[in-house]
Amino acid sequence: RCKNLSVSFWNSYWMLPSDVCGMNCFWEAAFRYDYMKTDPSEKMHLAVVACGERLEETVTMLRSAIIFSIKPLQFHIFAEDQLHESFRGMLDDFPYEGKVNYTLYPITFPTESAAEWKKLFKPCASQRLFLPLILKNVDSLLYVDTDILFLRPVDDIWSFLGKFNSTQIAAMAPEHEEPRIGWYNRFARHPYYGVTGINSGVMLMNMTRIRKKYFKNDMTPVRLQWGEILMPLLKKYKLNITWGDQDLLNIMFFHNPESLYVFPCQWNYRPDHCIYGSNCKEAEEEGIFILHGNRGVYHDDKQPTFRAVYEAIKNYSFGDDLVHSLLQPLELELRKTMHTYCGKVYKVFMKQLTKSVRDLYTRRSKGR
Repeated sequence: RCKNLSVSFWNSYWMLPSDVCGMNCFWEAAFRYDYMKTDPSEKMHLAVVACGERLEETVTMLRSAIIFSIKPLQFHIFAEDQLHESFRGMLDDFPYEGKVNYTLYPITFPTESAAEWKKLFKPCASQRLFLPLILKNVDSLLYVDTDILFLRPVDDIWSFLGKFNSTQIAAMAPEHEEPRIGWYNRFARHPYYGVTGINSGVMLMNMTRIRKKYFKNDMTPVRLQWGEILMPLLKKYKLNITWGDQDLLNIMFFHNPESLYVFPCQWNYRPDHCIYGSNCKEAEEEGIFILHGNRGVYHDDKQPTFRAVYEAIKNYSFGDDLVHSLLQPLELELRKTMHTYCGKVYKVFMKQLTKSVRDLYTRRSKGR
C-alpha cells in the first residue's frame, strides 16, 4: 500500500574545586528515587531535564524516541516535583510494548550552591552537568534538551559510542557550520571548542570515562575530575558566560579537545541551519536525523517548518498507520511553509523521517 502513493513527494522518497567526598555524600542523600540497574549493553539510556512549562514538549520528545527505536529504552527524567504526577499520567498511557522504562528524579544541585546552579541560563538547565555524578551506575547516556525530536532510531546515535577512540568521553555537534553567523567566534568572552563552539542540546556521554578522567584547565596546573572542576569554572567565568552550562562545556573541551567526538550537523539540526540559507550539507544529502527546535520555535509562528514537525509527532496516535497519519499530513503542512527560508528546503525535514518509517515497516514485516 505504501509504495503506491499518488503524491509525487512519496514517489520520490518512499524508495529512498569542591570536596569530592562531600559531593558524593550529597548525591546519596538527595537521591530520593530508586532506579533500575541494568546492563548498559541491554538498554539505551536517555536523560532529559524538564522545568516550568516543558511537560508537553518533553513528552513529545519521548514519543519521537519511542516510535522508531529498536533496542529497549531507559528514560531518566529530571523534573520539578510538581511535574512528576503529570509525567506519570501521560507516560503510563504510552503503549510501551515492553521496550521502555522510565524513572523520575527530583531536581538536585549541591547544597552550598544550589540556587546559583538552578538560575544559570535557564531554570534547571545546568542539571545536566551533574548527571555523571548522580547516575553513578549508568555507563553511557544520551542527554537531550526537551525541544529535541528524533527522526530516526535512537539506536543510530547510540552507536557512536562504539566509534569513540580511547580518549573520547562525549560527543556533540558544532554550534554553527558557517563562521560568518557563528556566535562564539564573534562574541564569546571565554574559550570555546573548535572554530564555532559546540551545542550541548544533544550530548552523548561515556559516563564511566567522564567519572575517571582528570581534566586539564586554566585554573590550576593540577588536573581535576568532573566533580571538582564545575564550581571553580563557574566562579571564574560566571560574569563572562551567556549560555550557561553550554559555555562551561565549551571551556572544558577547549582545554581537552582530544576528549570530544564531533557529530555532523544533521544530528542536531537547528533553525540556524536554514534561516540564513541552507548550511548543513549532510542534511541536504541524507535528511535531518535529530531536529532541535531551540528558541521556542515549536510554539510560535517564526519557524512554521519546525512547528509543523513538532505538531505532527505530538498529535500522532501510537498504532496508527505512520504514512497516512503522520507522513502525508506533515508533508502537506510543510508545503505551506515554502515562503520561509526553512520551508524552501522542507524536503530535508521529510527525507530521513520517510526512510525511518519505511525501515520500521520492513522490520515489522520481517518480524512476522
